Amino acid sequence: MTSAKKPHHKMAGQTMSGADMVLQVLVDEGVDTVFGYSGGAILPTYDAVFRWNDNNPENQVKLVVPANEQGAGFMAAGYSRASGRVGVCLVTSGPAATNCVTPVRDCMADSIPLVMVCGQVARAAIGTDAFQEAPVFNIMSACAKHVFLVKNEEELEETVRTAFYIARSGRPGPVVIDFPKDVQNWHGVFKGEGLLPLPGYQQRIEALTGASMPREKARDFFRMLKKSKRPLLYVGGGVILGEASGTLRTFMKRYQIPAVTTLTGIGAVDTTDDLSMHMLGMHGTAYANYAVEDCDFLICAGARFDDRVAGLPHRFAEQATIAQIDIDAAEIGKVKRVDWSHIADVGAALRDLMEYGSELHTDHPRWLKHLADLKKKHPQNFNRDSEIIQPQAALAMLNEITKGEAIITSGVGQHQMFCAQYLDFKAPRTWITSASMGTMGFGLPAAIGAQYAHPDKLVIDVDGDGSIRMNIGEMETCTTYELPVKILLLNNLGDGMVVQWQTLYFNGRFSGTDKSLHRKDFVKAAEADGFEFARRVSKYEDLRKALEEFISFPGPAFLEVMTDKEAFVYPMVGPGQPYKDMLTGPYIASREHGPSEAVLDTSDCF
Repeated sequence: MTSAKKPHHKMAGQTMSGADMVLQVLVDEGVDTVFGYSGGAILPTYDAVFRWNDNNPENQVKLVVPANEQGAGFMAAGYSRASGRVGVCLVTSGPAATNCVTPVRDCMADSIPLVMVCGQVARAAIGTDAFQEAPVFNIMSACAKHVFLVKNEEELEETVRTAFYIARSGRPGPVVIDFPKDVQNWHGVFKGEGLLPLPGYQQRIEALTGASMPREKARDFFRMLKKSKRPLLYVGGGVILGEASGTLRTFMKRYQIPAVTTLTGIGAVDTTDDLSMHMLGMHGTAYANYAVEDCDFLICAGARFDDRVAGLPHRFAEQATIAQIDIDAAEIGKVKRVDWSHIADVGAALRDLMEYGSELHTDHPRWLKHLADLKKKHPQNFNRDSEIIQPQAALAMLNEITKGEAIITSGVGQHQMFCAQYLDFKAPRTWITSASMGTMGFGLPAAIGAQYAHPDKLVIDVDGDGSIRMNIGEMETCTTYELPVKILLLNNLGDGMVVQWQTLYFNGRFSGTDKSLHRKDFVKAAEADGFEFARRVSKYEDLRKALEEFISFPGPAFLEVMTDKEAFVYPMVGPGQPYKDMLTGPYIASREHGPSEAVLDTSDCF
């Protein structure tokens, strides 16, 4: 990496412990909050945190202790997803480190920058099955972007800086530092600068960040765009991770190209914008999926054609020429063959395209009218006649109150999909969910992390009764730290998404999914954990008032809404099925397959 000469570090030349070195580098990297659980093999570093805060009252490092180390990992992930900064998790060795395998893999799957520092037994004891020893390097190497086992104490501070560099550069991801206890206790001279040599990786990153798009490639893109009558943007989480949402919106407006988004791409496009066609895929809106079927030029920006979007790749966007922009070369053509591609940061690529096509303004009135008609003919809908509260209705009502301005986290399951379908998101980093890994128990600790990232914003965890059980201990974390996190529990007395699949594909054999006999009283649990607002609603007439009071309550609040266990998520594209076989359910209008003659008109739109 080439950069301007940095000023001399004020602590350079001083002797300090390895634990103090790590904490100093964390502070240098801008870390203000650490999530973690202490234990024998990490005690020196926890002591360093205590002493740092004691000696630096104006520059505190907040230490947040969860109920479980998995919670710490998801808090750090929620902090990162909400802020765009690297989240930090600090835990001890053995079971603490293995409890973080799921959050690390979750971050890797969704490309979230995280640094996990875990204690390890002393170097001499590694491999002896010492107390609370686990082979962290071996386990995490399959789950993380990179893993360091600190064997050479002289490279300690460079290792920590390099971990942050790797976590945030290129395609972001989690980096694990396995930190032996004797290295924490070692004393040496702090250098105040330096990274480990990573020549191949650094060259690739410099090539990505330093190069502009060749004019010939930009010309080829605009040739395809000019030829197109029905262009469509397919927007993924890479747009948000690359801080490119503003650039994308400018690109959309300039060339009048509508967009569908993936689950992680929600928020990259203002969902209230006329050009937004909302989420596509397995549980995407019917009109988004119809738009994909009808388009003739699909521009993939920071997305990867995963199985929940392109379940049957060769039948996905069959009529379309396809362009793909991604920072990760491995994603180009991995699932779906593309006709044009560019490996770069998506924001830089879009800016290069707009610079080349600065004089070009496109309009597609017939196509835009067709898409507007799709929205009118195939809107999201649900059972509006039932006296039992429908989860979609509860979220639609919540949306009227929050107006797309809240940060929403979710667990995983039906409630997650209902959030994606019925809530508005006007800004990036306001929708936080476990997408690729689909980890139940994610929502509550992620909300805690997001609240630390944005103390003054409204943060709501929309959860399910199955998902919240996974990390229910973190309810107490909300009250311990007096965090105004709001928990909206949609309770359908079962694992709703699995029940839906069992109904559709397993002839109604509900093996292991019925929670109706469980005796958990979530309201009493919330009260026991110190929630002063803890209520249950089971009737429509009580719902709006309860939601309004829940949102306006100044501290942590818990609201349980009893919902219809027979409310399924529609539309649904079955696994490995093409969009033409999409099930729209009993309340969403479907169409005869294929676009209308009007949209296939080839008259010039330029």
